[in-house]
Amino acid sequence: MPTPIPKKILARRYEIFADYVRELDKHLDDIMHDRTTEMLEIRDFAELLHIHPTHLTNTIKLTTGKPPCWYFESRIMDLAKTMLQQNIPIKQIAFKLTFDASNFTKFFKRFEGVTPKEYRERVLSEPVRL
Repeated sequence: MPTPIPKKILARRYEIFADYVRELDKHLDDIMHDRTTEMLEIRDFAELLHIHPTHLTNTIKLTTGKPPCWYFESRIMDLAKTMLQQNIPIKQIAFKLTFDASNFTKFFKRFEGVTPKEYRERVLSEPVRL
């Protein structure tokens, strides 16, 4: 019979995940409000949390079933979609999210299956629901 994992270790996994999400949200808020223009990477978040990047990645994947980059990219997509719905120019959105226009389009299409322009046209053509 395998040795049970102590509750303290299980609690730490969730603490690391919560700390990561908090730092991620803070960083993206800084990006959106022009307090920084450089997008952090997973290793930067690990450094902020005073843990090794591999430990951060393994802990989040073990805790949630998804790697930390999934949460990062998902949050970026949420911001991009919101700005597209607000009819902000695509080049401006790309710049705000630290992409060049071409890479932003590739990034967006990889996750959404359509280009930012196609997404905007689809969303803006939908009837308004009350």
